[in-house]
Amino acid sequence: MISELITNNTVFIYCIIALFSLAIGSLLNLVIYRLPLMLESEWKQQCCEFLELPQEKAKPINLFFPRSFCPNCKCMIRAWQNIPVLSYIFLKGRCFQCHERISVRYPLIELATLFLSLFAAWHFGFTLQLLFALAAIWLLIVMFFIDIDHQLLPDSLTLSLLWLGLIANTQNLFTSLPNAVLSAVAAYLSLWLFIKLFYLITGKVGMGNGDFKLFAAFGAWFGWTFLPLILLLSSISGAIIGMIYLRVNNKSQDTTIPFGPFLCFSGMVSLFWGNEVIHWYLKLWT
Repeated sequence: MISELITNNTVFIYCIIALFSLAIGSLLNLVIYRLPLMLESEWKQQCCEFLELPQEKAKPINLFFPRSFCPNCKCMIRAWQNIPVLSYIFLKGRCFQCHERISVRYPLIELATLFLSLFAAWHFGFTLQLLFALAAIWLLIVMFFIDIDHQLLPDSLTLSLLWLGLIANTQNLFTSLPNAVLSAVAAYLSLWLFIKLFYLITGKVGMGNGDFKLFAAFGAWFGWTFLPLILLLSSISGAIIGMIYLRVNNKSQDTTIPFGPFLCFSGMVSLFWGNEVIHWYLKLWT
């Protein structure tokens, strides 16, 4: 009955997913901008309490308050000015009040959320796998851009991804639950030990704890067989793009480049094509 209903209304369901994912893309933009501010405010408050210093009275900011505003003039954005993608086009990429240019990244994130969500629906079908895959995609998009902007992978995101993977695999959606649990532990410890040895040898911190937790989350999602692929893809892409970035911007080799975005990219590739890539690689050696 349900399968027939889905088959007869496929186009309608895709349209619903498209509209919903655009709205989610707008929400992701908000999280990318506000979550680091929320964490910074919380850390400042904790430091003041620990040092027994007077706390600054600042306007509270969270994911719900205040309403969306222009980062430049602080004017509230009305509903019609906040329609995903369309508002950017209507406003010609500028704030309605102060006419300051709006970053093109906002509509691009909304479009990326749209296309990745639709592709996930096509790839996984209208299954329980799709629901978890969509949640993973949206979390990875947020982590990708926050780490680029702030070199930060918040625990609220990495641990949410980890727990989602474990919950999904209670139903064996991507791997077995024992494999997911053991792989999450192995993923975290392997990167942690490698970076500790790297620090002892070079005296440099090569990676943050957020990267360990994100890698552990991928272990919880896909199991141990995908971990070498994710680490290899992220290392190669990170090395290539990192060298291009340093050369184009005339930066020194000591410039810190976040590793999280490359892990997010590799995790996304593994979500859609991990098995195919592994089978292709194994065929090269048989």
